[in-house]
Amino acid sequence: MVKMSDVAKAANVSSATVSRVLAGSPHVSKETKERVLRVIEELNYKPNRLASNLRRMSAKTIMVVLPDITNPFFAKIVQGFEDVAHERGYYVLLGDTGNRLSLEREFIELSRERAVDGLILATARIPNKEIQEVSEHVPLVLACEYVDGLDIPTVSIDNVGAARAATEFLIESGHRRVAHISGPMAVVLSRDRVKGYRQAVQLHDLELDDRLIQEGDFTVQSGYHNMLKLLSLDNPPTAVFAANDEMAVGAIKAAKSLGIRVPEDLSVIGFDDIPLAMLVEPELTTVHQPQYDIGRHAMRMLLDIVEGRAPRRRQVVLSHRIVVRGSTMDVSGSEQTGNRVEGVTL
Repeated sequence: MVKMSDVAKAANVSSATVSRVLAGSPHVSKETKERVLRVIEELNYKPNRLASNLRRMSAKTIMVVLPDITNPFFAKIVQGFEDVAHERGYYVLLGDTGNRLSLEREFIELSRERAVDGLILATARIPNKEIQEVSEHVPLVLACEYVDGLDIPTVSIDNVGAARAATEFLIESGHRRVAHISGPMAVVLSRDRVKGYRQAVQLHDLELDDRLIQEGDFTVQSGYHNMLKLLSLDNPPTAVFAANDEMAVGAIKAAKSLGIRVPEDLSVIGFDDIPLAMLVEPELTTVHQPQYDIGRHAMRMLLDIVEGRAPRRRQVVLSHRIVVRGSTMDVSGSEQTGNRVEGVTL
């Protein structure tokens, strides 16, 4: 079936322009309009008129696009989405991209062509220009991620500050060789956490050794393999900050496979505070994200926009905290403390 995105590609215009042509908008040049209409005829594109008509009413449905539904980090966020939606009489339609850019685009296209009232992106890997175009046609909120330079409603934490706090926690515990296993660098959150790690190392006048930064993909397996690389260095780290809990668990497994004790020989701190953090041995020290609150805030903000009310704040930054458990050890002689709250709720 020919989609609007196919017409846009063939006509060398955006999907938003195709939509304007179909709607009879006067804000399209004659030349562009003729080119789009010619492509529509050539491809035999059939606009979804039923969806178009339904969009003028309320479908009472919100589409939520996730990067990986198998990642336990998103479970509580989705619960927050659904609880608020159900409280206000809406349904939630989930789209799992499996970290594939092509599927992200397809779900976004569905939100434009089908009868949904709004869209929440918990992944934002498409170019900024495309996100901006979507926001002009569908009420849109970003959850967890954000886009620099665009005034799109967003709910997240301060990832730079949280990563800096996690790294400083290890440094203040006496560690001088602190490594970082990052997420994929195509993701803005991964870049932010690397930035926070680098800031902490520099603030404490430690050597910034790029060999101590290894790029993972948020899976246990990548944490395992990257930890093996770090431990094979001539001067291996005594502590590691992993950009999520699953990679931190993989790092602990790698250390144990080599007979390295956690936390006696290697301290490990994760990020997110998913249930797995309490199940691994030793229990994982981690940065807690308020996952459920992220979901509730994002859905509440989106439904306010859908129902014609301007959100009180377009950028909501929720607090994070470090939860100290058994996977880290203070080697400086001072005592570690748990539940250190970092950041503020705006």
